Amino acid sequence: MKRINEYKKMFSVENDIELKSLKSSYRNLVKEWHPDKFQEGDAKREEAEIKSRQIIDGYHFLVSIAPETKATNAEEYKTLTSVSGILDFQHNGLLLEITFLDGTTYEYFGVPKKVYIKMINSDKIYRFAKRNIFGTYMYRKSKKTTQEVS
Repeated sequence: MKRINEYKKMFSVENDIELKSLKSSYRNLVKEWHPDKFQEGDAKREEAEIKSRQIIDGYHFLVSIAPETKATNAEEYKTLTSVSGILDFQHNGLLLEITFLDGTTYEYFGVPKKVYIKMINSDKIYRFAKRNIFGTYMYRKSKKTTQEVS
């Protein structure tokens, strides 16, 4: 959640993320912090390179959790979470990362440790996740890896 709040603050997003205003803020920040605006060897150039990477990361992150993006991918997510099993999962802080059998990984934000412990102690982890995690916590698709077939 801290990461979400930092990125929202960077892009001056108050509540819901609107892609149009996010894109406008992104363009303005990139113009302001583009490393090519500074001379080679200038200390500001190094700062601009770091800041521009943060801006790009933040933009992609916020786009991935925006309501419009979620609505576009809702059918795919619903199918995945109702059909595919869980291959792997990790919990770190309040972030739960679940990798499904097809190689798709989703991050779930704000998942408390006690919920994670209940999940790992459950005799049916997938069913527990389906009932208590998939529709409950804010999520984003973080990566898709293709599984090698041998």
